[in-house]
Amino acid sequence: MQSRDEAMAYREEFAKAGTNAPAPEGESLERKAPGAKAAPAAADTPAVSAKSAGTSTPVEKPKRKIGKKPVLLAVLGVVLAFGGYEGAHWLTTGRFMVSTDDAYVQADITILSAKISGYVSSVAVVNNQSVKAGDLIARIDDGDYRLALQSAKDKLATQGSTIQRIGRQIEAGRASVVQAEAQVSAAKAESERADADYARQLQLSQSNYASKATLDTAKAARDRADANVKSAEAAYTAAQANVDVLLAQQIEGQRVAAELQTAVEKAQRDLSFTEIRAPVDGVIGNKAAEVGTYLQPGTRLAALVPLTSVHVDANFKETQLASVKPGQKVFIEVDAFPDHDIIGTVESVSPASGAVFSLLPPENATGNFTKIVQRVPVRVSVAPDVAREGLLRPGLSVVVNVDTRAPAATKTAQP
Repeated sequence: MQSRDEAMAYREEFAKAGTNAPAPEGESLERKAPGAKAAPAAADTPAVSAKSAGTSTPVEKPKRKIGKKPVLLAVLGVVLAFGGYEGAHWLTTGRFMVSTDDAYVQADITILSAKISGYVSSVAVVNNQSVKAGDLIARIDDGDYRLALQSAKDKLATQGSTIQRIGRQIEAGRASVVQAEAQVSAAKAESERADADYARQLQLSQSNYASKATLDTAKAARDRADANVKSAEAAYTAAQANVDVLLAQQIEGQRVAAELQTAVEKAQRDLSFTEIRAPVDGVIGNKAAEVGTYLQPGTRLAALVPLTSVHVDANFKETQLASVKPGQKVFIEVDAFPDHDIIGTVESVSPASGAVFSLLPPENATGNFTKIVQRVPVRVSVAPDVAREGLLRPGLSVVVNVDTRAPAATKTAQP
């Protein structure tokens, strides 16, 4: 009993002090009686401790948990709002869009090649260099071509001298014609005199006033005069024919001169081909010629890419072409420049699918048949100011979205 009283006294003293000091070592706060429950500890009975201490200590209330229902309602509201926005977008815009990612930037690339043979004497450009139309790309050694041009000019000059000589001969021939014509006139005059003399001698001979010998002499003179007329006329004809021959030779010489002039122009053209110049504005790429390289006709020098005329070739499925028409607006997404919004226009639709133009077109009339959706190239043009920026490079991948609501700018032929 004494130890229990001591324990009760210690508990009261502990409660008054408001501390959680443990009971004295070796002593139990309470002893369990047979069949009795153990008394609660001081720490487990704050109300009893507060009352025994004569003070009011606030009791900590448990925190109230936030309900899950408002969070679920908020999430549901966001989902419904997003779904409504996407649905409205699809109804107003999305259902009119035709899209494909099988699209690439293309350009009408010009392959620069040699027209003549020779060694490269200089190269004026490097890869990725911008050039203007007419700029020098490379130069071929022109020594042989300058000699060929000079030879052609010399032959043309020689032929010109020949034509001049024939011209002088024509003048001489025409003078011979005039001379022959004068001789004809003289011969005719002599023939008329001889005829008159013969007529007088014949009349005198018939009246027996002239001898037979005189008549014969007059007759011979008449015949000789007639022969001279014929000879003069033949000479006149020959002179005229000679002039005609010379005129024909002059024409022939002029035609030969024209051929030689063509040879001169060809030599000049070949000489001009020793300088390879840019036909259009663009950027040099894939340069394959260096100084000292021997070129044959058709040898590739470089590629010239005109970036100002780039376009997009989009390969749409045949099931997407029903509403695609020239003139419709196109939204182009370039993989390399995701922050740039590029607007284009449907320019034209290919007359056949890509399989038709392939190296080995499919022959579906043989063997087993498996239907495959074909793709048809659609050419999309971009605005010139966008092309001039140089962002679109041939070969880049793009995503094309065609707005089929836009009316066609041009009418296509109906089958």
